[in-house]
Order: sequence, then structure tokens, then C-alpha cells
Amino acid sequence: MNMKIAKVIAGLGVLAMSAALFYGFTAGDFGQDGAALLQNPWGIVSMVDLYTGFILFSAWIVYREKSIVRSVIWVVLMMVFGFLAGSLYTFLALNDSKGDWKTFWMGQHAKG
Repeated sequence: MNMKIAKVIAGLGVLAMSAALFYGFTAGDFGQDGAALLQNPWGIVSMVDLYTGFILFSAWIVYREKSIVRSVIWVVLMMVFGFLAGSLYTFLALNDSKGDWKTFWMGQHAKG
């Protein structure tokens, strides 16, 4: 995949998640809707699936980052804001990698 296409996809992820979160917080009731979601078996399946993805993505962040502080901040953002943070992290990692896929995927480990 072309890195420019990956940046567009990550940028669209940031926009889509921003819009979805804005809609959810302005049109919904987080407490009431969340409670209803967790009373539904498929709501529970969806949450387990979602947080499994968050944890796996967070493991990639921790692996590629040099700083434990940056890693912790990004993991917290991931757990709170989901793939809004994941899309933003991906976009920034793509920019920082300067066109090198190995650096994008491996971060600090790419040179060693």
C-alpha cells in the first residue's frame, strides 16, 4: 500500500471517529445507553471485541515507542477515545516514518 493512501485512511479514521463521538455525546446518554448495551449479550461481545482490539493496538504502540511516558499516554488515550486515538497515532507514525514502512511498523526497533 502506498504510504499516502495509508495517511488518507488514517486521517479519515480521525474524522469519522471525531464525528461519531460528537454525535454520541450530543445525541445520546452515555450512562443510559452504555447500561443498555451491557445488558445485551451482543453488546457484551462487541465490548470484549473492541477492547481486545484496543489492547492489541496498544501493545504495538508500546513496542514501537522509545518513551514509557509516551507509551502510557497513548495507551490511556486509546482506552478512553478508542480508534480516534488509534487513527491519530497511526497518522502521526506514518508522518514520522518518512516513507519507511519498517520504521512505521517497528518504530525504535527499525534501526537496530
